[in-house]
Amino acid sequence: MTSFLQRLFGSIVPTAAPASLQELVVDMHSHLLPGIDDGAATVEHSVELLREMQELGYRKLIMTPHVMGDFFRNTPATIRAALAQLQTAASAAGIEDIELECAAEYYLDEWFGRKLEAGEELLTFGGDRHYLLFETSYINEPFNLAETVFNLRAAGYQPVLAHPERYTYLYGRFEELERIRESGVLLQVNLNSLAGYYSSGAQRVAEKLIDAGLVDMLGTDAHNVKHTGTLRNKVLTASYLRKALELPLLNKTL
Repeated sequence: MTSFLQRLFGSIVPTAAPASLQELVVDMHSHLLPGIDDGAATVEHSVELLREMQELGYRKLIMTPHVMGDFFRNTPATIRAALAQLQTAASAAGIEDIELECAAEYYLDEWFGRKLEAGEELLTFGGDRHYLLFETSYINEPFNLAETVFNLRAAGYQPVLAHPERYTYLYGRFEELERIRESGVLLQVNLNSLAGYYSSGAQRVAEKLIDAGLVDMLGTDAHNVKHTGTLRNKVLTASYLRKALELPLLNKTL
């Protein structure tokens, strides 16, 4: 009957309002810092993305450039320098009422293992909660994930696995994702996964994680205007966004 009335009367029949990312307050995963990874290439590009994120309702951005031994050999110094550059540019552009911070997205490779073992500084977010964002290969299962998680926690870090829905080696192994979270790892889902941006497989896993209440944080993982455009045009009306926002997410506590 509802479907018939909608065809007959169109907009007369009320439809569900889109959700708002303003409820999250904080985005804790993006690549908006200029010129240091595969995200924003220039300061101008970064400023454009800042405006987009502000329009989406965010009031704080924790930007997390890649740290990867083979490609993006960023350090706390290079990341903080890029943050300072962007803060200056944002102020000059009149962008206010949005707080800018930095952390990093660490790739679980041998280089990261050596940094952890040597006690080098690793960038975290969340103040004294020391959330550390990390990722793995999308295809190959890391042999040392459990050991790394143990070492991170022993060193006082709280591991946060970036976009677990995108790792194809975990497809069909949902119980392994449950085990990873039970081991003390928080899970961060990419918002664009809710619109099928990466793949239908990633969308299914993201939805299953939400259904199971296993999502701790939502992040944009924004690299470019295509990503922010998908957030605005598709994610805000995605059926699972409202369900995700009803979870006890940690975003607004950051």
